[in-house]
Amino acid sequence: MTPSTDEVERRIQAFTRTCRRRGLKITHQRLEIFRELAASAEHPDAETVFQAVSRRVPSISRDTVYRTLATLEAEGLVRRVEPLFESARYDANLDRHHHFVCMGCGLVRDFYSADLDDLPIPPAVKTLGEIESAHVEVRGTCSACAQRLGRTRPHRSE
Repeated sequence: MTPSTDEVERRIQAFTRTCRRRGLKITHQRLEIFRELAASAEHPDAETVFQAVSRRVPSISRDTVYRTLATLEAEGLVRRVEPLFESARYDANLDRHHHFVCMGCGLVRDFYSADLDDLPIPPAVKTLGEIESAHVEVRGTCSACAQRLGRTRPHRSE
């Protein structure tokens, strides 16, 4: 589901507040790159972001988009999502959420689950280092791929 205008504005306001608090410049290019991510439910890759932003900002370079995405990720302002067999994609939704990844077409969608949010981190994982965050990635077959494959509903492995 595409984020509402209010949700996009909320994300952009949070982005600008965080940038100011950390002393990061809010350049026109950074803002447009973030805006593209904030308005998308697609979790676009860097090339897709470049193509979309360059329509609004023709002078932006591919290198600027790639470097900006890396900076925003390093600053915790976007998250990197890496579906199987694909290039990294980016997510501006910093609310606690999880991802569904279609193994057929690569679709990535956010979903929310209080039950998954409350899963405890196993002690064995905690011994590996300091845990900063955790999310669940569910992989399966999206409805569109299931229909294309002639299934009435996506395959479930139990």
